[in-house]
Order: sequence, then C-alpha cells, then structure tokens
Amino acid sequence: MTIKVGDKIPSVTLKAMGPDGPAEVTTDALFKGKKVAMFGVPGAFTPTCSAKHLPGFMDNHDALKAKGINAIVCISVNDAFVMGAWGKDQNVGDKVNMVADGDGDFAKAAGIELDLTGKGLGKRMRRFSMVVDDGTVSQLNLEDGGGFEVSSAEQMLAKL
Repeated sequence: MTIKVGDKIPSVTLKAMGPDGPAEVTTDALFKGKKVAMFGVPGAFTPTCSAKHLPGFMDNHDALKAKGINAIVCISVNDAFVMGAWGKDQNVGDKVNMVADGDGDFAKAAGIELDLTGKGLGKRMRRFSMVVDDGTVSQLNLEDGGGFEVSSAEQMLAKL
C-alpha cells in the first residue's frame, strides 16, 4: 500500500556518507521533532534528477526554511558512496542531506517502489516529495509516471 498523508514514515535504517565512510541513519532519527522536506528520485546522476529535482531544492533552500522546514533530505535507491559523490558533484554542502536507500527498504515499506527491471535499472523509487512533521507525512507529492510534474520544490512551497 502506498504511503499517504497522515501516515507515519516507515521505520528503516538507511545510509549516508560520513567523514569515515558510510554511516547508518534511521528514519526515526531523521524526522523526530523536525519538519522535514524530503524528496526521492529514481537515481542519482540521472538527467531530470541532476538538472531539475535536486537543484530545485537547493535553489529553494532558504524559502523552505522560511516556511518552517528544518531540514531537506534527498533519498534514492543508490548506495551511500553514489549519493555522497552526487552530493559533491552538485555542491549540496549542508543544504541537503543525501541519504541512500541502498536495498530499497524505504521504497518497499512506503509502497513507492518503481520496477525498472528490463531497462537495466532494477528496482528503484518513484519520484516524489513530501513534508514530514515529526515522523508523520503532512504533504505528499507523488509522481504517477516517469515525469516531473508535482514533486518539485516549487510545488511543495506553493502548498506550504
């Protein structure tokens, strides 16, 4: 079943690059006591993700913060090394927390898995954005297909 507004974020362990390499981070720790703008992409370094989705959240960082967002999280079914390299390539600095759902545990638990098997990409994550208030989804912008229509930072801001 697909996650929806009012649902609690699934409790899973993810990875993020730390100073000593990949480090575990739980969804519980990411969202507890915070208002978080999270967006998910089918893959790091892919065209729409690199040209529009991630840059949009970086460009709108200050506007999101002004609307009460405490943190911005980017998640993808990639490993922590790839997410770390993509973050460096895109110069995210401390504006966006780059989180790896390497085994697709979050994607599966949230019901947003995208099967691109046969296209050489395997199981991925549907493109989305959401606002999570203290672990509960308060806004969900889930793309139906492979497009980029509803999950942009601009769309999120318009609804805050």
